[in-house]
Amino acid sequence: MSSRPGATAGGGARDRGSQERDRPRAPHDSSTTDLRLGYGTNGLADLRLDDALGLLADLGYDGVGLTLDHMHLDPLARGLPARTRRVARRLTTLGLGVTVETGARYVLDPRRKHGPSLLDPDADDRSRRVDLLLRAVRVAADLDAHAVHCFSGITPADTDPDTAWHRLTEALAPVLDAAHAAGVPLAVEPEPGHLLATIADFHRLRRALDDPEPLGLTLDIGHCQCLEPLPPADCVRAAAPWLRHVQIEDMRRGIHEHLPFGDGEIDFPPVLAALAATGYRGLTVVELPRHSHAGPHHAEHSLRFLRSAVRATPAPPVGSSEAAAPTATAPRPTGAPQTSPPYAAASIAANQTAASTTSFTTPARHSITPAEGSTP
Repeated sequence: MSSRPGATAGGGARDRGSQERDRPRAPHDSSTTDLRLGYGTNGLADLRLDDALGLLADLGYDGVGLTLDHMHLDPLARGLPARTRRVARRLTTLGLGVTVETGARYVLDPRRKHGPSLLDPDADDRSRRVDLLLRAVRVAADLDAHAVHCFSGITPADTDPDTAWHRLTEALAPVLDAAHAAGVPLAVEPEPGHLLATIADFHRLRRALDDPEPLGLTLDIGHCQCLEPLPPADCVRAAAPWLRHVQIEDMRRGIHEHLPFGDGEIDFPPVLAALAATGYRGLTVVELPRHSHAGPHHAEHSLRFLRSAVRATPAPPVGSSEAAAPTATAPRPTGAPQTSPPYAAASIAANQTAASTTSFTTPARHSITPAEGSTP
């Protein structure tokens, strides 16, 4: 697979590693036909973007979760449109799909992790985060990305929940307008410790915004294990109609720490079977943001693990409820009402019921044990 001589995805010219980047891509494993697997660049922070993309293509990934950061397609540096076009050409050459992620720790503020957020008391600070998301939407449209990922942020001290929710809905309105105009879904991620921390919180946001068509869900499988009342496979089924992006890693109950596969508690074959049955065709992106020191190793290990888990997953019998699951990426039919469909209320009710009946105990938000902070 050849690339434009001397070109880099980030924009300069260099020759180092060109032979490696020009190697033919690894053949796609037919066992993963129903799932498109990707790896997040936030777990490859020590690699140049061009090298990271070449690595993932060589390993056989279907795509990449591209976190806009100072080292990877810096969203605040000059020449963003031209740099984005170069990345788009590189992705096309390598045959990689992409989702645009906005979880860079210090891209807006060198002193505040993930700050400022959409919930900041200062309106100008909230506007800075909104501007980042608007830039991300434009980048996603130029890259033909399947979604833009975002999250709410942590509720600031001395801010009551109603005020925080008002700030969130107000801040997302222009982003949703831009996403609609660009034809790119905005996939909000429930994040432990944040205002919007659970699938039920996503539904609260969806109702508050009157169920806008561009609004979708980023479902992190590890977060389901960490704090949702339902097991991860059931979370996938409950969230299916709104899935626009999926992140995946291992995790333990009540501890928000993204772990390599096999180091946590998740039973992955049922999760992958549920995900395949939804009809979701976006990327399922490995999310290991604290493992860049060994990024290439974990990228290779993760793909091998997930392919093995897929092969261990029996196909649902024809006519089963799983085989007939709704297609998650289907758009709302023209003229369909904006109100919550019956299965939305059913899913929320199932979550509420499961909170009192499941063998899992849902930790209170303040009791989630973070790993070096509330978010990765």
